[in-house]
Amino acid sequence: MDEPRDSLPGELDEVSPASQPTIASTADPDFALTKLSPLEDRMQKIFLGQDGLRPIWRLALYFVMYRALRFCLFVLLAYGLSDALFLWRQTAAELGLAIIALAPALLMSRIEGRAFGCYGLPLRKAFGKLFWLGALWGIISLTLLLLTLRGAHSFYFGTVALHGVRALKFAVFWAVFFLIVGFYEEFFTRGYTQFTLTDAVGFWPGAILLSLGFGALHLENPGEDWGGILGAMVIGFFFCLTLRRTGNLWFAVGFHAAWDWGESYFYSVPDSGGMAPGHLLHSSLQGPRWLTGGSVGPEGSVFLFVLILLLWLAFDRVYPEVKYPAVTSDSRS
Repeated sequence: MDEPRDSLPGELDEVSPASQPTIASTADPDFALTKLSPLEDRMQKIFLGQDGLRPIWRLALYFVMYRALRFCLFVLLAYGLSDALFLWRQTAAELGLAIIALAPALLMSRIEGRAFGCYGLPLRKAFGKLFWLGALWGIISLTLLLLTLRGAHSFYFGTVALHGVRALKFAVFWAVFFLIVGFYEEFFTRGYTQFTLTDAVGFWPGAILLSLGFGALHLENPGEDWGGILGAMVIGFFFCLTLRRTGNLWFAVGFHAAWDWGESYFYSVPDSGGMAPGHLLHSSLQGPRWLTGGSVGPEGSVFLFVLILLLWLAFDRVYPEVKYPAVTSDSRS
């Protein structure tokens, strides 16, 4: 089996010098290292495998660095940007989260001697065809969901709330904001974490665990409920399929950003329990919670699960080839 790697690494995809072949030792063949004690031998087996540090410890190291950086970020936000406007503080928070999800992975790529692009975001494919296809699938999928709700007399477009330059300004602002959200949430839950769990337990068991984690991330959102959490989990599991079949996260980032932008700005419905200020329409959801999603928005609607099933079947036919192989030591070069 082959490990995910890039055949044409980019600037940040270069392999660490530490991974280059070393010169064979010319030491006296009679020389031998001191024999390990039973405790040392046991500890070595616990922490080290054939390819170096075992996946579980690599993942633990990544999370320790992430949590430490996250603590520093929120101290900075609490004391350094306490007087900033709400939208700018939110943008700074999302940008900071994206950076602290990427930074430990950059360090781990050097430690492990791998190209950073192995973790799902090869720079040479940034904002390429897959990203824009993902954005197209995302906005069309959301539109189909809301048209279904409109047909069920549960969604109404309402009147236009913004006009002229103000409408354009908020359209651009929310596009940038949700692009950052897409980067953070996709990489944190399906980037380094998915790659390393694939090494430990296989792709799909890792995908299930991380999809549960993706749903758990939404517990932090005010107004979220279990319908929305379950909806986030199945959307996350669909994103795992897109990673498996495209080989990277660019399709998922585009889909994620376009879906959130469409919900929060263009169609102006609740997104994971919250309403964004500066939305385009005075739209409304009316009807039972199981149908409309209530305060969660369309992500909590029963129709979402039908939509994800249809998306899964369609994506499986359009992208039948698996491009995210299992992990071995063969890509350490």
